[in-house]
Amino acid sequence: MSGTELVRECQGGSERPCSGNGHCSGDGSRQGDGSCQCHLGYRGALCTDCVDGYFSSLRNETHSVCTACDESCKACTGPTNRDCSQCEVGWVEEDGACVDVDECAADVFPCSDQQYCENTSGSFQCEECDSTCVGCTGKGPGHCKECVPGYSKESGQCTDIDECSLAEKACTRTNENCYNTPGSYVCVCPEGFEETEDACVQMQPAGDEVTEGNPTQPPSREDL
Repeated sequence: MSGTELVRECQGGSERPCSGNGHCSGDGSRQGDGSCQCHLGYRGALCTDCVDGYFSSLRNETHSVCTACDESCKACTGPTNRDCSQCEVGWVEEDGACVDVDECAADVFPCSDQQYCENTSGSFQCEECDSTCVGCTGKGPGHCKECVPGYSKESGQCTDIDECSLAEKACTRTNENCYNTPGSYVCVCPEGFEETEDACVQMQPAGDEVTEGNPTQPPSREDL
């Protein structure tokens, strides 16, 4: 860089560059052009004007202060939702104020069948129903419209049915054990039993089987 190149002076002077609402490009050195890079909420060559979403809460010959509008305002003249000159997306003007739109109460439900809707400021969220629900109106098994198979409504919420404790036996084979599981059950033969089509049959201990060629079997009278 040439030594004869001029230093770019900061906008607003070196004592209060950018009106105190930004910083100077290059900070008055040869590295920048001296322009202002404004802080959040400010704009203009000297950072004295307010951007949308902010209003001028103080302005005189030496100072300019921009303050954030209420979240419901896209543009405003003061700090409340009644000072909006334009409502933000998700809010509507009602009785002189910007109020939140409840998207969850719309004629067309915005979420899927297995979700419930939660209204938020200026928007909404779709949350998954509890796994025990077939449709729901809120969080948890207490807000199910209906229950999935294997569950039934008890005290207002979907609760697992213990099929193993029902009067009508769930496991019908002889000697078969029933074990309840979430939403279902399993039928299992006890240890030492083997599964057949209609029963659990006790297995013979190894070595106790009597066969025709078993040398431990005593000979018959005819063989003597």
